Amino acid sequence: MSELDYMKEPMDTREKIEELVKKHKVKDFKWMDPHKFVVEQWVRMKCLFGCDEYGKTATCPPNVPSIPECEKFFCEYTSALVIHYEKSVDRPEDRHAWTKTINSRLLELEREVFISGCRKAFLLFLDSCTFCDGCPGKLEKCKDPKKARPTPEALGVDVYATVRQIGYPIEVLSDYSQTMNRYAFLLIE
Repeated sequence: MSELDYMKEPMDTREKIEELVKKHKVKDFKWMDPHKFVVEQWVRMKCLFGCDEYGKTATCPPNVPSIPECEKFFCEYTSALVIHYEKSVDRPEDRHAWTKTINSRLLELEREVFISGCRKAFLLFLDSCTFCDGCPGKLEKCKDPKKARPTPEALGVDVYATVRQIGYPIEVLSDYSQTMNRYAFLLIE
């Protein structure tokens, strides 16, 4: 089965979305069936035990749905764009400035996809939400909830196993001088 065989949108909808993606200067993306996302509890455990952002941002655990709710959520979509970015940074803190810019541009894309008729368009950031300084850590206290989005990992997605299914590169890196392969997901009905 090709990566487009599962798609339920008419070809003109796919073409329209791809035009928007290119308009937003997204150069590397592939279509994927969200039913094939690898969603597992161990990903949430890595958030709980090892992530500095756990409980500190409105879009990270425990402020997100349970793993079974996330699985159900992904099943409500017919397709997804997996958007790939590569980047090397000199210092770990440089990553957030770069991903904040990317996430902001992708939110504009999400909005245009929504306005084009895809009412369920929903973006998963390639890195944690860093739009506001001093996040209150609770979604109900979010300073800009229209921009707030979780990462795939926050929703239990094993990004490594998921993107490898469609031939994308990703490896565990030993230091920040190595090139990162980062992924955002745009869910579409």
